[in-house]
Amino acid sequence: MSLFETKSLARIQAEAEGGEQHLKKTLGPVNLVALGIGAIIGAGLFSLTGIAAADHAGPAVVLSFVVAAIGCAFAGMCYSEFSTMIPIAGSAYTYAYATMGELLAWIIGWDLVLEYAVGAATVSVSWSSYVVKLFHTWGIELPPSLVHCPWDTIPGIINLPAVLVVVMISCLLMIGISESAKVNGVIVVIKVGIVLVVIGAGALFIQTANWHPFIPPNTGTFGEYGWSGILRGAGVIFFAYIGFDAVSTSAQEARDPQRDMPRGILGSLAICTVLFVLVSAVMVGVVPYKQMLNEPAPLVVAIQSAAGRAAGTPWAPLMNGLTILLTVGALAALSSVMVVMMLAQPRIFLAMANDGLLPRWAGVIHPRFKTPHISTIVTGVVVSLAAGLTPIATLGSLVSIGTLMAFVIVSIGVIVLRRTRPDLPRPFRMPMVPLLPILSAVIAFLLMLGLPRATWERLVIWMVVGIVIYFAYGYRRSRLRATDPFPKQIASIP
Repeated sequence: MSLFETKSLARIQAEAEGGEQHLKKTLGPVNLVALGIGAIIGAGLFSLTGIAAADHAGPAVVLSFVVAAIGCAFAGMCYSEFSTMIPIAGSAYTYAYATMGELLAWIIGWDLVLEYAVGAATVSVSWSSYVVKLFHTWGIELPPSLVHCPWDTIPGIINLPAVLVVVMISCLLMIGISESAKVNGVIVVIKVGIVLVVIGAGALFIQTANWHPFIPPNTGTFGEYGWSGILRGAGVIFFAYIGFDAVSTSAQEARDPQRDMPRGILGSLAICTVLFVLVSAVMVGVVPYKQMLNEPAPLVVAIQSAAGRAAGTPWAPLMNGLTILLTVGALAALSSVMVVMMLAQPRIFLAMANDGLLPRWAGVIHPRFKTPHISTIVTGVVVSLAAGLTPIATLGSLVSIGTLMAFVIVSIGVIVLRRTRPDLPRPFRMPMVPLLPILSAVIAFLLMLGLPRATWERLVIWMVVGIVIYFAYGYRRSRLRATDPFPKQIASIP
């Protein structure tokens, strides 16, 4: 059988519905939108905005957010079409299996580990740094040996806060999807509320002169202001949107995936775009973009500047308290990102195990909680070790390229399936095919090309390891290659 043999949509659907093990269908449209917002609003909003404004776009960073959102919307529509046709756990892995064959499905499944597991580890390290800052504001200094890994610039023993938060989230995810969704929903409400407070309070101290010129003239170098700066800024900001695709991994647990998956994916993108535009407009209005925004915590810099102007006014206590509130907001934002990422990864393993490409334990569903508990435990152990013992720079270098590679394959998959199975029902149809999927794939690939050479080298090494595992284990145990014929009752499904 060919390495590029595809699995029929009928078989994918039937295998998900057959047998005694089922994921619990509890997620409605509000839960799915909250999952999307939980994954999107994270470190990107709290750090990348200042870099994009100071180095590339100036006040026109608001346009950079719009451009990045358009690129993400193309990919989001591709995911929406697939998730309504194939409402199965597995996301891009399952879509690739249905359109481009087993080998590419394995490659994308292995690639998604970079986005979800490594991404969760990266975020947990960032979460730990905010915890250290919060304790510092309270006059408590945590031991450096317990907040730094051995290879940090300040060597330590282990990043203990990062490990502990991963363990707590893993326990939450094992208990159940509905419980996890409820906790995520509460966190999303908190962090969106804090973002709205920051927007409202910061708007009181905007100096409109900081918005002029809105598009600073280009310096003569591509990407340094002007329209090219807006585009380069969009490339930087694009990574603030990473995570919306994690919604599609929960399609099998949605009550009405054909209706609600597009709402979850595109709705969360739309809400986050509005918030991003408003936050960036306030930020560059409060502080001149060249002066202070090229900082790891630009929102804090902006609020501190506003607090300085509020001194001696009735607004002073509010503005002074906003710095701590922003730190709490960042912790909430990063927590919900970890919940969604660590929710998604075990479901990728579940799909791969059901296809025989991973050991059977990875596909076991807990009889009471109806969650892939063993995969969740394994994911938690791996993520906690990576978070506790690896510097954030090393972890973060792989997350973006893994995500963009998934976008490219899913976008191409939409075109392939439109050509090979035009007869299939599509509850959500992406408009202007093949133009928009091609644009989606091209935008993602161009952003991949903009990443450093070292990131590509790590990606190649990771993929070589994955292919070795596939041929050593998955190829010989694939259910698609099983000698038993496909059951007649499943094969007859239209």
